[in-house]
Amino acid sequence: MTALGVQARGLTARYGRTTALDGVDLDIPAGAITGLLGRNGSGKTTFASLVAAFRRPSAGTVLVGGEDPWENEDLLPRVLLVRESGDVLDSESLRANLRFTEDCRPAFSRDVAERLLDTFELDLSTKPQKLSRGQRSAFGIVQAVAARADLTILDEVHLGLDAPSRYAFYDALLEDYVAHPRTLVLSSHLIGEIERLLEHVVVLDRGRLLLAQDVDGLTSRGLAVTGPTREVERFVVGRTVLGRQQLGGTAQATVLATLEDAEVADARAAGLELGPVPLQDLFVHLTADGATDAVRETRGTS
Repeated sequence: MTALGVQARGLTARYGRTTALDGVDLDIPAGAITGLLGRNGSGKTTFASLVAAFRRPSAGTVLVGGEDPWENEDLLPRVLLVRESGDVLDSESLRANLRFTEDCRPAFSRDVAERLLDTFELDLSTKPQKLSRGQRSAFGIVQAVAARADLTILDEVHLGLDAPSRYAFYDALLEDYVAHPRTLVLSSHLIGEIERLLEHVVVLDRGRLLLAQDVDGLTSRGLAVTGPTREVERFVVGRTVLGRQQLGGTAQATVLATLEDAEVADARAAGLELGPVPLQDLFVHLTADGATDAVRETRGTS
């Protein structure tokens, strides 16, 4: 098993007059768990489809492990895209679907599949068309984790699952990833739930790349500052402010900042509380209208 990285340069996809991806340049590191984030219509599913060679780019290039994935027989069994819709044979039983996946995926683990089937209480004699939405999602997860593809892309596969089932999925995925490293790309709107899994994050917005960065580097720059309104306003002067809230004489500002020890001491002496900002909150702020300057600062550009 050799993890596969992804490189996109000028990657563009058009559907008629609609441009779903517009000149995207990004790298997804091999052997890491990357979150593919963005609002509805941002281009996440289109990007995943291009990487998995479900369709060809309108312009630009995408490479997987340094190779073009399109009609690449060597890469085909090593790249897996599982979508929420469930790419299964509806007229065949889950047993037949699982056997088909096992035949196509050289690293497939029957033990992992059987354990997850028990976890999600799936009956192999059932046909996909008889499954609920959550059960279809669960079966897609069984296939994705058990396949152990060198590049596995999970596009909103957890939709329809209840909270306990989602957390069982996260735990199973992380456990198997640690034991058998590969490249995982998770596309999800439930950022708060998957944040603990992520090492790298890619954010798309309206078909363009907003940022691509390691999670620790991104979250270390987000800072929540709370205290007397006057002191908060004094603190944020000259800093990039992502958001503000105020209740009576107390205010909170979310800013991008890397503070020196002396600055931290000064802030606390002024009665300010400093705290981290969850990845989901940063995502909301960075994808808000008018956030261009903040994104530029996050990416280290002018």
